[in-house]
Amino acid sequence: MRIRIVDAFTDRPFTGNPAGVLLLDSGSFPDAAWMQRVAAEVNHAETAFAHRLPDGGPADWALRWFTPVTEVDMCGHATLATAHVLRTTGAATGTVRFAARCGVLTATAHADGTITLDFPTAPLTPVEVPEDIAEALGTVPLGAHDTGPQVGDLLVELPDEHSVLSLAPDLRALGHHARRGVIATAPAEDPSRGYDYVSRCFFPNVGIDEDPVTGSAHTALAPLWSGRLGVADLTGRQASARGGLVRTALRGERTLLTGSAVTVVDGELLA
Repeated sequence: MRIRIVDAFTDRPFTGNPAGVLLLDSGSFPDAAWMQRVAAEVNHAETAFAHRLPDGGPADWALRWFTPVTEVDMCGHATLATAHVLRTTGAATGTVRFAARCGVLTATAHADGTITLDFPTAPLTPVEVPEDIAEALGTVPLGAHDTGPQVGDLLVELPDEHSVLSLAPDLRALGHHARRGVIATAPAEDPSRGYDYVSRCFFPNVGIDEDPVTGSAHTALAPLWSGRLGVADLTGRQASARGGLVRTALRGERTLLTGSAVTVVDGELLA
């Protein structure tokens, strides 16, 4: 079985967020325990498994995602990586519809090589800043939002870009504050650099200490910063060590996420 490693939300190898991608030959998913073992072996933030669906239905491919320790409901970068593999192998062109645990998601390939994902917008609910979050983060947030059940994070606003870049949080303590983890964000210090806001994402509860670039988090970041800045179309920089850019376009209940991807490994899974 072919297995590929794709760096998503980047156009350069060894940056962005790596994902494993397996296009399955069968018309159904294998045993979940086997997929979880494969994801643990790949040991990237997510590994995607996809199989083709019969013609005429609401979706073209079924898609599931696994971190090294658990299956997740939504994943942006591994969806982008899967769409990239479908496009570059000729398995699909144009717009692809994926049936996933969070509903039907679409991915549209463009002539310039970028891909746009159509995801549900996260419902943001302002919440009180938890009393001990400042100690866990090492800085005092200006505010906090719940991101709803599908994203499952606590979104915290920090004073400035430097505060986000310099975070060295207590990951175990952060894990107590949300089902998945914590998104930290702030406005860009200088938008002329090509991005409007920055973020970092810490997901210890699903085995990811810091996620390099998180598409699903941007379904919450997009409505936050579009509301703050009064602009529907923005670019976010996820300031992890690998780093990446996500172009976000708020469209009411849907958020469009656009980025590039590059295949760095194309091999054979023998087990």
